[in-house]
Amino acid sequence: MHVVDQVISAVREVAQTEVMPRFLHVGASRKDDGTLFTEADLACQQALSSLLPQILPYPVLGEEMSPAEQDALWQENQDGLWVVDPIDGTTNFVNGLPYFAVSVALMRHGKSEIGVIYNPVADEMFYARRKLGAYLNGSRLPLKQTAKPISDAIASIDIKYLRSVRLASRIHSVAPCASQRNMGSSTLDWCYLASGRYDIYLHGGQRLWDYAAGALILQEAGGCIATLDDDDYWQGPLWTRSAIAAINPALFTQWLGWVRSNR
Repeated sequence: MHVVDQVISAVREVAQTEVMPRFLHVGASRKDDGTLFTEADLACQQALSSLLPQILPYPVLGEEMSPAEQDALWQENQDGLWVVDPIDGTTNFVNGLPYFAVSVALMRHGKSEIGVIYNPVADEMFYARRKLGAYLNGSRLPLKQTAKPISDAIASIDIKYLRSVRLASRIHSVAPCASQRNMGSSTLDWCYLASGRYDIYLHGGQRLWDYAAGALILQEAGGCIATLDDDDYWQGPLWTRSAIAAINPALFTQWLGWVRSNR
């Protein structure tokens, strides 16, 4: 079985055994940074930490670890590291909103080589391997090609983490797109962009586990990405990285120009 297929199998198994049985039946606590976590997050991360090194013998960096543990793992394992977000969209998960995902990436030397993101409610498995394309349940991404102008584009935008008050204000008042969405799961936002459900994307600052799998899936679907400050997305700050993205180069050029000129 191919490595990607093994990761897909592991992610599906853990989502079905550790995550979905707890959906609508679990309480939540808050971490020191104020974000929610549940016993489902911890159980999912523990299960993946057991299964993934059996596929390829690299350690696992998970969201539900301390920053010190995460930093040590990153510094010591540049040749290979699994990066896991056990439940991305925990607030949705806790409140019964069916928009959350399990995300796994294999990273080497600062770049993702494999990305797998699974929405267990919809049974949608998004996955990619560098230079080998991106897929949803076996169908090549994007699911549809778009040639629409930016004035007709649907944007996924997370205002909360934008450092620029001016940019946030301009997005609310004069953004060039047709409409905006913010559904509360960064990993699925990447996948919806890669599939053509969204057209453009903006996020002010994602954590490593938020973008590790999704950014690769988008690029392998033919999408384009930069940060607010860097044209080379993968050279952006590791632990909190902004994202400006689009499903195709034409939209990307327009969107990137508008965002940067309105910072």
